[in-house]
Amino acid sequence: MFKFILSKITLLIPTFLGITLAAFLFVRLLPGDPVTILSGERGISDERRAEMIAQFGLDKPVLVQYLNYLKNLVQGDFGQSISTHRPVVEEFFERLPATMELAFFAILIAVLVGVPAGIIAAVKRGRWPDHVLMGSALTGYSMPIFWWGLLLIMLFSTTLGWTPVSGRLDIINYYFEPVTGFMTVDAWLSGQEGAVTSALHHLILPSVVLSTIPMAVIARQTRSAMLEVLGEDYIRTAYAKGLPTWRVIGIHALRNAMIIVVTVIGLEVGTLLAGAVLTESIFSWPGVGKWMIDAISHRDYPAVQGGLLFISMLVMLVNLIVDLMYGWINPRVRDGK
Repeated sequence: MFKFILSKITLLIPTFLGITLAAFLFVRLLPGDPVTILSGERGISDERRAEMIAQFGLDKPVLVQYLNYLKNLVQGDFGQSISTHRPVVEEFFERLPATMELAFFAILIAVLVGVPAGIIAAVKRGRWPDHVLMGSALTGYSMPIFWWGLLLIMLFSTTLGWTPVSGRLDIINYYFEPVTGFMTVDAWLSGQEGAVTSALHHLILPSVVLSTIPMAVIARQTRSAMLEVLGEDYIRTAYAKGLPTWRVIGIHALRNAMIIVVTVIGLEVGTLLAGAVLTESIFSWPGVGKWMIDAISHRDYPAVQGGLLFISMLVMLVNLIVDLMYGWINPRVRDGK
């Protein structure tokens, strides 16, 4: 098991280096530069522009800039935001709890709905539940997030008035100092009556919007994995022994199908973080996604680089956990068989 874990961790090093290069080059491919954005409409003198370019280190060759960037990363320095003059690390981790909370509830909804839907579709293969569930999954996967989010806001917030339009809490009726950054937890710790309910109400629409595509993918992949397992000999043997259907499906079949399902859930974390950019913008959710959009619009090189790097590291960590879960679910994986 130790060799299995070590091999997976070793693979993260070249991946990390590749991500640093991609993040570094990505921001420099964007049209414009931070000096032009900061100059505004009136512009600045050529002398002042040269000073600012030198201040941000943009006067050096690109290779030198990248090597200096790596050097600073090794020392734990992710740079300072050009727009706010604050450390990128501080700004990122201030907003991370909001994104993590949204992603957690989104993946929770996706798993609680997607896995049972996939199991039912597999068991009822070719019947109307299968067609309805898989048709719904295909529809959900095809929906653009920005269109789906606006549609739900118009229906449930504007027309019916059931959910808030934006934000994380009703700040008119509730106020408390953040402790963990997770609004539902902080609302509970505050002890204010109705605060947790308000936080959950603000979470409903963005969580549903963000969970739609992962839910569809999980449902379809669960169905495929279950169909493959249900055709195995040991499943027919279990039925022949007289085992109840729920035991055959829920224990024998689902356990062996879980490797593929866990893989899909792990991969969908990247989809959640990518979808959070649009979702947070639509619902004015003060998380990492909205912060990244603002940083890109201001050509804030350190913030964009740091944000991309941190998000990539989170995805790598989740994928590592998924790989380790392989070995726990199926010992043949960790033994290299």
